[in-house]
Amino acid sequence: MKTTWKLDAAQSDVQIKMRHSIIAYLAGTVNEFDGHIDLQNDQLENASVAFSLDVNNKQHVLEHIDNSLKMNDLFDVDNYPIIQFQSTSFEKVTPNINFLKGNLTIKNITKPVELDAALLGIAENSGTKKAAFEITANINRKDFGLTYNAYHQTSGLALGQDIKLIANLEFCI
Repeated sequence: MKTTWKLDAAQSDVQIKMRHSIIAYLAGTVNEFDGHIDLQNDQLENASVAFSLDVNNKQHVLEHIDNSLKMNDLFDVDNYPIIQFQSTSFEKVTPNINFLKGNLTIKNITKPVELDAALLGIAENSGTKKAAFEITANINRKDFGLTYNAYHQTSGLALGQDIKLIANLEFCI
């Protein structure tokens, strides 16, 4: 039997990490998440996920490893506060290897990306079935015009080439 599961924004979050610079935890309660997954007998067939993250929202928990490097330095949040993702396809290679393809927009630059998608499990709690996914990707920051280089502005701190995106998404029916 095929079922469509709705993304639970209150139980979903995204973490953005970059080596030697910044970690930002973006909770679903202060950002827009939308999407669904279709399951056939609790087996993943396809997925559609969209999310919009406000990196300038003052309600996130932000941790700056280096106080001289701020979120605005990396993402230019004053001019481009929103990061968006819209999936275009889902590819199931094996039960444990899945790829979610889509368009990622940062600083008004949209590029196709491929994200690793892992089904963490399906459980039932108080009559509600839930499915948890972890979606990860390494994003080349220069592809999106994120060319800020703290090495020249601070005491020799060099930024990593990639930004690691980790999305924990929970769906329910």
